[in-house]
Amino acid sequence: MPQRPRLPGARGENRRRGGREARVQRVGRPLASEPRPCLHFLVPNPGMKKLRNFLPESGFAAEDSISPKHVNFISFSFYAEDLTNGSYDDVLNAEQLQKLLYLLELTEDPSIIERALVTLGNNAAFSANQVIIRELGGIPVVGSKIKDPNHSIKEKALNALSNLSVNVENQIKIKVYVNQVCEDVLSGPLNSPVQLAGLRLLTNMTVTNDHQHMFTNYITDLFQVLLAGNGTTKVQVLKLLLNLSENPAMTEGLLGAQVDASFLSLYDGHVAKEILLRALTLFQNINNCLKKEGHLPVQPTFTQGSLFFLLYGEECAQKMRALVNHHDADVKEKVTIIPKC
Repeated sequence: MPQRPRLPGARGENRRRGGREARVQRVGRPLASEPRPCLHFLVPNPGMKKLRNFLPESGFAAEDSISPKHVNFISFSFYAEDLTNGSYDDVLNAEQLQKLLYLLELTEDPSIIERALVTLGNNAAFSANQVIIRELGGIPVVGSKIKDPNHSIKEKALNALSNLSVNVENQIKIKVYVNQVCEDVLSGPLNSPVQLAGLRLLTNMTVTNDHQHMFTNYITDLFQVLLAGNGTTKVQVLKLLLNLSENPAMTEGLLGAQVDASFLSLYDGHVAKEILLRALTLFQNINNCLKKEGHLPVQPTFTQGSLFFLLYGEECAQKMRALVNHHDADVKEKVTIIPKC
């Protein structure tokens, strides 16, 4: 049986690869004090009755030829209540996950789709199930739901893909959705659950350098979301940018991004620590990458208004000097690491 991950909080766990974070997110019912996958989402309800009538409603008659997939779906409609009635308190196995994927493919009921995505997402928090779902062909099934106009379904699909993306091999299949998710994150409602779910997925997809080149054309827009978003959004965008900033191949794209001067306000002493430390680490990572490449930011090759001019200008230098006297020891330590440029 797969081991349950131990979570630091009520909603998920951080898994680190090198210096980067990949986040596993659980959605649905709040987790109890003893974290466990949420398997109670398909509780008996009127929507379950639709499952029992699904076959005739879909246009199949008794004499029609029925594929094994549809047979499995019918059996699942009767099996689902036993599986999710609250007494079944364990991780789903491969057969159960297969039935859940059949359900997700065949039903058009939004409430059932949403609940199926929640269970798949919660089960995808376990490394063994991340592999099983991929081998069952589940990633395209889940991925197709990010196009759904229902924002709640879209959010749950993004959360499920985010958990699946913790597995590096899964990222090979998930990368086909990166451009669409980037567009949705940048054009969707600011600070919305869908935007945050998309940012979590994109952050996981940048934990390794393999797919970071796909983000080059979105860096300037990500900085705009960073500056416009609330505290939660700022933290999530910074996590993504931090992953990019550790890769020397992305340094030029980051420094060349057109960024509003208000970015420097992130280095004000009153800024929340979780934001300020990440903004300082972004600066530190970029400096480190410049050292690795043997470049010093002395001869500007970037246009006015770029991140380069903000980070290596006099106003930023003044803010760094002021932060040396910050009341928080972690902030002080981080500032002293950043070279004086």
